[in-house]
Amino acid sequence: MQSEFFSSMAQEVLVTSVDPVTGAAVPNPEWVDAVGPADDPFRNLGDEKAAVRALIAKASRGQMNLGEVFMIDAEPIPRNLLLNFIPVHIGDRSEDLAVIITGEFMEFPSTVNSAQTLGHRMETLGRMTMGIAHDFNNLLSGIIGHAELMEGALNRDLDREVLSEHARTIHRAAQDGGALIKKIQRYIRREHESAFVPVDLPALIQDCVVLTRPYWYNEPRSAGIAITVQQQLDTVPAILGSASSLRDVLVNLILNAVQAMRSGGIITLKTGLVNGQVVLTLQDTGIGMSSAVAERIFEPQFTTKKDGNGIGLSVASGIIQEHRGSIAVKSESGVGTVFTLTFPVADSGQVPDSTVASEASPGANGIRVLVVDDESMVRTVLRRLLSLRGHEVTEADSGAAGLRCLESDTFDAIITDQGMPEMKGREFAARVREKRPDLPIILLTGDTYHGQADSIISAVIAKPFKIDEVEATMVDLLSHRQA
Repeated sequence: MQSEFFSSMAQEVLVTSVDPVTGAAVPNPEWVDAVGPADDPFRNLGDEKAAVRALIAKASRGQMNLGEVFMIDAEPIPRNLLLNFIPVHIGDRSEDLAVIITGEFMEFPSTVNSAQTLGHRMETLGRMTMGIAHDFNNLLSGIIGHAELMEGALNRDLDREVLSEHARTIHRAAQDGGALIKKIQRYIRREHESAFVPVDLPALIQDCVVLTRPYWYNEPRSAGIAITVQQQLDTVPAILGSASSLRDVLVNLILNAVQAMRSGGIITLKTGLVNGQVVLTLQDTGIGMSSAVAERIFEPQFTTKKDGNGIGLSVASGIIQEHRGSIAVKSESGVGTVFTLTFPVADSGQVPDSTVASEASPGANGIRVLVVDDESMVRTVLRRLLSLRGHEVTEADSGAAGLRCLESDTFDAIITDQGMPEMKGREFAARVREKRPDLPIILLTGDTYHGQADSIISAVIAKPFKIDEVEATMVDLLSHRQA
């Protein structure tokens, strides 16, 4: 049975080689049929020919490009083609390399049922970056909205509880943005999700309602539109999953519901236990949709919005599948829409993950730290946060400046960025190691391929960071050095 499934999923592989100097191409028959013949190998790419030739030029200089998506002009509808541009290295040549282009269509045979098709399509979404703008706009809506509310509260009064609520929500949204970046980076690196933990679903829903409040409450009311959110959250067992991923799904569904209620309405969120499964329903009283549209809304790139990219709900469906759950929709034009999410219950012995991270400090004081980063905002944040905890911080805006600081002063630890001009973080660390082989060096980086700790780098922390993690890492490294 398994071999039959994978056989049915087999794709035609499109291949052509290209000489970047002469433009000569040698395509296989599948490429000729789908894209174009040897004398015009990109004929069916239309306006995207120029982008393809630019990628060929890059590959001819040794730069590999994987997972580039292009649209093929085809009847009755256009088709998405995923292309990989691979330079062919021969001898010592570094320019004018021959280029191999491989491709496959992002669609599947009719013999595969819809669930299998969608599950396989989700594996390709990691190569598609279009959806990241959609998710980040959702998060930024919450951050900007709560920042404006906080500013308004400061002008009116100094209610600590109100200010604390806005600060917590902004903090959570920023953490979710960081989690989204890490998810995209894991996709690019072809890594799997880390182990899931028990999640308190009603608490997570309340987080999402607060996060999206500026979008469903403040903004509509400024236009004379009233939208209310009702919560009927029964106590349910924990589910096993990723809180940040589930939060992405719920925020997306809430914002879609708001967009569907142009004249106002009600969003209702419910949780319950049905047949041993945890069930969440999200209902809106918006414009609804036809049955034909409802059948397709989880397909990648399907959208009814003029400015939409069709990524949000397909990603949501993929996340729910990762949680061994299901998502279904019922809708009626002019009446509204109901999304139903179902999850298996976590093992009874597991404790739900708190939605509020612990802010406990390791309690160490007096570490002399050199912070090396070309981004002034990052340096300032690190200096202020570490100084509040009793540490002494010196800033340097480049690797060269950091080396000069080491010549005139002594430090207990170094925190350095990787992606700096002229001298990268690892190069700077290697220079430091020549004179200070025992000095703890932490690489603080937002790069996708940031590598691991080694004989040069003592520890690697990915941006965005939490100061607890930075401080705890320094304390741990120093304690091991002293031991």
